[in-house]
Amino acid sequence: MNGKIFDKPVLVKNGQHIIEEIESLADAFQFLEKWPESRRGPIYQTAIRACQRACDGYVPLSVARDAFAGFARSVKILEDVSTVLSWTERTNSGRGGVPI
Repeated sequence: MNGKIFDKPVLVKNGQHIIEEIESLADAFQFLEKWPESRRGPIYQTAIRACQRACDGYVPLSVARDAFAGFARSVKILEDVSTVLSWTERTNSGRGGVPI
């Protein structure tokens, strides 16, 4: 699975309400493995299958990323990158600060 990095990460809230960055197929598998069995439905199964098929080389990595993001959206844990960035950005205070 080495080298199976997504073109852009998927940001999700984990159970502790901490935002987690899913950057690769390995990250997606690890997150999905920890997902409670009682909450695993058809969209979860689709995400797992897409990740496995991407790992095996049958579908592009983008298909696995999109399936994982779709799963995260369906269970309402997907975080919008622009929302996360907006509250982490600093503004120039006139004291030599540089926006990041």
